[in-house]
Amino acid sequence: MTGSAWLFVPADSEKKLGKIRNVPAAVFILDLEDSVALDNKSEARRLAADFLRDSGVDRDRLWVRVNPMTGPYFEDDLAAVVPAGPGGIVLPKTRSADDVRALSARLDALEHEHGLEPGSIRILPLVTELPEALFTLGGYVNCGPRLAGLTWGAEDLGAAIGATETRDANDEWTPPFRLARNLCLFAAHAAGVPAIDTVFTDFIDLAGLDDEADAARRDGFSGKLAIHPAQVETINVSFRHGEKELAYARRVVEAFEANPGAAVLELDGKMLDRPHLLQAQRILGL
Repeated sequence: MTGSAWLFVPADSEKKLGKIRNVPAAVFILDLEDSVALDNKSEARRLAADFLRDSGVDRDRLWVRVNPMTGPYFEDDLAAVVPAGPGGIVLPKTRSADDVRALSARLDALEHEHGLEPGSIRILPLVTELPEALFTLGGYVNCGPRLAGLTWGAEDLGAAIGATETRDANDEWTPPFRLARNLCLFAAHAAGVPAIDTVFTDFIDLAGLDDEADAARRDGFSGKLAIHPAQVETINVSFRHGEKELAYARRVVEAFEANPGAAVLELDGKMLDRPHLLQAQRILGL
């Protein structure tokens, strides 16, 4: 993958699909859910499948957000796009890890039916869009190898609980939604997968996006959802480690490699222990 931005693209717009080939997003999420009107669902499926087959974009970068498992469009979505071999499925309104396991079982059968490599289609669930989902976040530890990460959303959750706003006067998340964000972050790391931060909806305010993306990387997120191509480079830059940071991480790793039996080391007047080593390894891995 290139970059750290996961860009939503309405799958019912041939024009918007045609513009993304040179956008440096890590993943393009062809959206069949919220950005597509009910009357356009069928056309969106057709266009998404055609784009998966014919765009020339690496399949690992082409994912599809289907409609919720509990709704009437889910099975039709899978039947339309899985034969075209997407890199992954973004699952909205996920209630618990059981939904991920159920989708994984459906993908097992569909991959076999259509001659696709077993396990090749990954899953990214949106894990905070329903109030009950917040009480199940610890369960993603045992989801299996298809789980590619966890991400979260505020708008559907806000509607579900009757919140009049999700952000305060300073454009910061209000406490209920800050809680959802943080729980998603910790649940992802407990499951050993990346945490992907939610969208910043004001696609004109790139300075605000930059601040939010910087905070997400600082806190331990590995990427961020985007709703407009103009947001992609700002997100990529925010998640890109600077050369000074990379050089220091290399020195930390080298110090522990030179002293394999040491639990604590000194470097530049600072005491380092295993958490510092793990953080340095994570930075170099990203």
